[in-house]
Amino acid sequence: MSSRRTIAHPVTVSGTALHAGVPVTMTLSPAKGGSGIAFRRADLGVDIPARYDRVSETRLGTVIGEGLAKVGVVEHLMAAAAGAEIDDLLVTLDGPEPPILDGDALSYLTLLESAGVAEQDQPRTAIRVLKPVTVESGGAKASLLPDSSLSYSYELSFPVIGEQYYAFAFSRAGFKAEIAPARTFGFLRELETLNKMDMAKGASLANTLALDETGVINRERQRFADEFVRHKILDAIGDMALAGAPLIARFAGIKSGHATNNALLRALFADPANYERTEL
Repeated sequence: MSSRRTIAHPVTVSGTALHAGVPVTMTLSPAKGGSGIAFRRADLGVDIPARYDRVSETRLGTVIGEGLAKVGVVEHLMAAAAGAEIDDLLVTLDGPEPPILDGDALSYLTLLESAGVAEQDQPRTAIRVLKPVTVESGGAKASLLPDSSLSYSYELSFPVIGEQYYAFAFSRAGFKAEIAPARTFGFLRELETLNKMDMAKGASLANTLALDETGVINRERQRFADEFVRHKILDAIGDMALAGAPLIARFAGIKSGHATNNALLRALFADPANYERTEL
């Protein structure tokens, strides 16, 4: 039997919110067994469970909400928690998003590792996918397929970037080496429009791979030739972590994003015949 895991002691970090562009301080704290992961807006006095059914927006990031309180861009931190196999965690923020830090999941993973791990006195459970579940929207497609272990694959096609494919069989060591370091990316031509929409105000050449018609502008920040598709898998891992428990399934994405990922979890849980809960 595997035991649920939380962190051993609190850790705090400060930085800039990716979209809001404001300073944010975040504290990660141990949480009691079985409580799952929750985001606390300390400035609003509201706790928001990190669950797929709390997702209220998926434009350029996954946003969860409770009433009028929201937390944006949760996917990178959720990916890090999933990669570290942390089940119970309290994330306290004094602003609208976790700080973007390096634009990857590795910076969050390093923070979690510095906090240490504490095993809980409850068994770790998983959600085993029993039937294929697929959602499609436009040219985007995402599936959860029955399998004996957790894995991810993704096909990407973007102007300038071209076509990229990556397959990843989940492991803690593999996540840290192959997926967690992959930074978020964006196109410079879209930045002015996004800023007018009060988005991407905290994006910089230090935390985002910036693209123009010639390719990556800040190439010195690029860690992998196929960093873009790896980051898409990072996003998918973070979004699938909103299932509330680890999945036993094969995720396959084609040009999919946060909206498709959330729709996929909603489709999975819409029919109890699609899955079963099992102890690890």
